[in-house]
Amino acid sequence: MLSNIKITENEMKYMALLENMTGATVVDCIIDEAEDTIIFTVKKGEVGLAVGRGGEKIKRFRRMTNKQVEVFEYIDDPEKFIRNALKPARVKTIRLVDRVDGGRIAMVNVETKDKGIAIGRNGQNIKKIRFLAKRYFNLDTIVIN
Repeated sequence: MLSNIKITENEMKYMALLENMTGATVVDCIIDEAEDTIIFTVKKGEVGLAVGRGGEKIKRFRRMTNKQVEVFEYIDDPEKFIRNALKPARVKTIRLVDRVDGGRIAMVNVETKDKGIAIGRNGQNIKKIRFLAKRYFNLDTIVIN
């Protein structure tokens, strides 16, 4: 699914910089100009390597680039990817639904107390996860219940 993703020259530079600084394998990079954030997706099991103990590697990367940085783990199963991306929110169930119009959505049921964590301030968390789910799995949207 990742073969059809276009990566800009700037994104390639940030990917190389993060890989050199951390040793993590960067799978994808998105520069979100509106939020002044760089979103990285790293190989499964390498988030800790990318972030570093106590977040020291990411903090150093932030200082060098003067950008906010978020790191997600790439998992090629949409349900596992969404569950992992929504942490620390506790996900009860995830259902992938094929719509009549041919689209696909993910219905995610989280613990009632964790809805705010899953959605994030002004919807920022779910907005990023929806974008990544569309990019990697062609999901039209994610609905949090």
